Amino acid sequence: MPKSIIPIRSSTQEFTEIEDINHDIIMFRDGSCALIVTTTAVNFGLLSEKEQEAMIYAYAGFLNSLSFPIQILVRSQHKDITHYLGLLEEQERQQKNPRLAKSIHDYRIFVAETVKEKEVLDKKFYLTIPFSSLELGAAPSVLFGSKKRGLPYPKEFIYERALIVLTPKADHVLRLLGRLGLRGKQLTNEQLVRYFFLAYNPDSPSVDVERMIQTSLLTKAARS
Repeated sequence: MPKSIIPIRSSTQEFTEIEDINHDIIMFRDGSCALIVTTTAVNFGLLSEKEQEAMIYAYAGFLNSLSFPIQILVRSQHKDITHYLGLLEEQERQQKNPRLAKSIHDYRIFVAETVKEKEVLDKKFYLTIPFSSLELGAAPSVLFGSKKRGLPYPKEFIYERALIVLTPKADHVLRLLGRLGLRGKQLTNEQLVRYFFLAYNPDSPSVDVERMIQTSLLTKAARS
């Protein structure tokens, strides 16, 4: 008699080890945390030779001034212009001048065909600042790696400690980015949910992303 097939019940959350997202911070199941800063970028190829050298020295100064580890991530995704094309189509319908309506129509078709034929990528830049569970202080599950899974301390205590450590680090990174001529900001709870959902579901339509985010936030509100 053939053995019955046991379905796989693992979820993305199980794989990523994410326990919770709150206070604009990610909490993992071992009690460690992290916050993520997104930043603008500079088109290095368009700079003059002197400007490139100045940027390299400034970036070196940025790295040398850090007294804590960070992770730098560059994410490339296909540009989603669905919303933009929808706005153009709406403007085309509302336009009373036939010539302008035709111009908008031709432009909309041109943009759609360009994105279809060529790989138009949207690059986003992130800096992750970690908080180790060892920074929580002495606890048997932290120091000796207890086999019992779960947080070593209550969530609010972990968040409190993580905020004390991570907030000044984030402020320091944002100031350094400003010196480079870049604009950085810390990701909020909703943006963090979107960040991880897109990381593991890169081809999901924008509608599915927004539905998932709303479901996540509503579930979180119900638990709190």
